[in-house]
Amino acid sequence: MAKQARAVQTWRSIVDAAASVFDDYGYERAAISEILRRAKVTKGALYFHFASKEAIAQAIMDEQTSTVEFEQEGSPLQSLVDGGQQFAFALRHNAMARAGTRLSIEGVFLGGPHPWGEWIDATARMLELGQERGEVFPQIDPMVSAKIIVASFTGIQLVSEADSGRADLREQVAEMWRHILPSIAHPGVIAHIKPEGRVDLAAQAREKAEREEQEARIAAEAKEAGSDPATDTGSRSGGAGLRGGGSGRGTRAGQTGDEGDEEPAGAGVAAAGGAA
Repeated sequence: MAKQARAVQTWRSIVDAAASVFDDYGYERAAISEILRRAKVTKGALYFHFASKEAIAQAIMDEQTSTVEFEQEGSPLQSLVDGGQQFAFALRHNAMARAGTRLSIEGVFLGGPHPWGEWIDATARMLELGQERGEVFPQIDPMVSAKIIVASFTGIQLVSEADSGRADLREQVAEMWRHILPSIAHPGVIAHIKPEGRVDLAAQAREKAEREEQEARIAAEAKEAGSDPATDTGSRSGGAGLRGGGSGRGTRAGQTGDEGDEEPAGAGVAAAGGAA
């Protein structure tokens, strides 16, 4: 179990570090050496989990959708709007979201999975659920509308990045929904939808940061006093906000051995073009 936990942590470190590198440099200019430096892992450990730079990039593209969780209860359209606002917030504060989006826009993997496939499928499912619950017009094709919504969001976030560094992205996404909703939803439903989202994610993030700072201060004071902070503060808070990243699902299936310091045979060849 200790080896598995270490493998999960190593995978997480590599993906997080790679996300920051791809966010800064894009795919072509991202160097394996820089990913190793930021992840603080050996080359052998990296190739234990990923055969190539492309494999790391694909993991990040898969991982970006974990920054959004669509609520299945209540209004499907409001949940869809809220999910869009969650991702808009993540694009400003989460390197994983930015890296995944940049890689998708760069279109590096034209022969692999559709770069927007998961977003389109998730959006289509929510629209189908909206039809089942009488929110979305029955004549709407969920897949066609999903592609339009994802494409609109992509273009809007690019314009917002150029205009304001995405500072106005929340309002721009709200305007997108104000334009799209009348074409897919019943007027009576639209009146109850909040295009800016039901939750102020910025305020939520501030509250979480303040709570964590307070917990850290209490823990430090308890440690200095020689007592157990867990008994002083009670059970730890789970923390609100965006759903975190993956849990090691990128580790190759069936691998439970040690993360060696040596590259497997052929690993360096598979990663050609990614090394510094």
